[in-house]
Amino acid sequence: MTLSSRFTLPGQVRTVATSDPSGPLTVTGYGANPLMTVITRVDLSGEVVWQRTYRGTGRPQSRLSAEGTLWIAYPDGDGRVLEGVLPDGSTGPTARPDCSPGEEIGAFVLLDDGFVISWASASRLVRGERSRLTPVLDPRVARYTREGECLWSTPIVLGAVSFPGVLEVGDGTGWELRPRRPWVPQEVGVDHWEPLLVSDDRIAASLTDTRGGIGRTFFLDLDSGETVSATSPAPNGRKAIAGPGQFLIGSQGYGAFTTGRFGRDGAETARWPSCGAMLVDKNGSASGPELESCLHSRSRFRRLAPDNSLVDGPALTGDYTSYPAMDCEGTAVFWRDGKLLAVDADLAGHDLFAMDDSRAIIGRALLLDEGNVALSLDDEVLVFRTPLGPLAEGPWPCGEANLQGNPLLS
Repeated sequence: MTLSSRFTLPGQVRTVATSDPSGPLTVTGYGANPLMTVITRVDLSGEVVWQRTYRGTGRPQSRLSAEGTLWIAYPDGDGRVLEGVLPDGSTGPTARPDCSPGEEIGAFVLLDDGFVISWASASRLVRGERSRLTPVLDPRVARYTREGECLWSTPIVLGAVSFPGVLEVGDGTGWELRPRRPWVPQEVGVDHWEPLLVSDDRIAASLTDTRGGIGRTFFLDLDSGETVSATSPAPNGRKAIAGPGQFLIGSQGYGAFTTGRFGRDGAETARWPSCGAMLVDKNGSASGPELESCLHSRSRFRRLAPDNSLVDGPALTGDYTSYPAMDCEGTAVFWRDGKLLAVDADLAGHDLFAMDDSRAIIGRALLLDEGNVALSLDDEVLVFRTPLGPLAEGPWPCGEANLQGNPLLS
């Protein structure tokens, strides 16, 4: 296994995607400051094909289509724009969905015929001096045509939230540490991890208390926008598409470390005592590296068994982890603790590459042609040559969803 190329890009890399497993890569990230977004088309050797700069929001948002058009979200005055950038770097179609002043595109998914957007209040960074004057808006989820026409818009009410592991101390508790009573969040935003997933005719939109990290996932009907169901309030965690209309919803923090499977009706059908970056293969089996953040972590690569038990893979050191990819033989590949690791279908672990690197900003692993694996570390993209086979087919994040970075199973 070799490190075949390594190159630096402006600012901090947030997403890497490609519409073709042979490349080139499309990289979206910060520029010189968080309020500048830079898109770079670059080949696997690091040669830049083109580069474009946009106004940013502190959270660069882009989705790549199968045809190679990159859709980028950016602010334009009091409005928000979704612009298509063609493979040659020129401007393609543009949509301007209606929004209220102070509303932000928290997340969006590119559909075959339009978009789904999770709207939330813009961050204080974006509001700047107007932050005290601009009201905090309730979130909503909306569907649009490619031209920006709104087909439906559904308000999301998080409501009062609570969780047993959240504690408080103060006058109200007699200065004793006690479980916090239910509270109504002052501001609600999209989840940090996989905030918007679309599978078949279902949407999983995850919203959270931006201060406390307690949130809920709302399951909506793609055609009507009707809310089908919602999870109970819990700490946010990694999520995945588990199959047509099905999702894995993780919860981690305040004592929680679980993953639940939810069906088309929004009901929970299984739960495991584990949480991590899960792969779902073509048979619906889920496995992946756990992401336990504690001093004495017992994280392993785990397989989620049908009877709600766990099958142990190799133990894992460290914490910060790329989202894995899986090849057609069932071998998962990911970056963790300064190493490129592989876990095969028999749950045997293999060290593919190691270097002294403890950076915490890590992108997902992309499995490309000829065993090439690309991933980002802070402001760099690294490309490794490995003996892995072609990318597996499966609901998440195998197949095209892994390469394009567009969380859609149509």
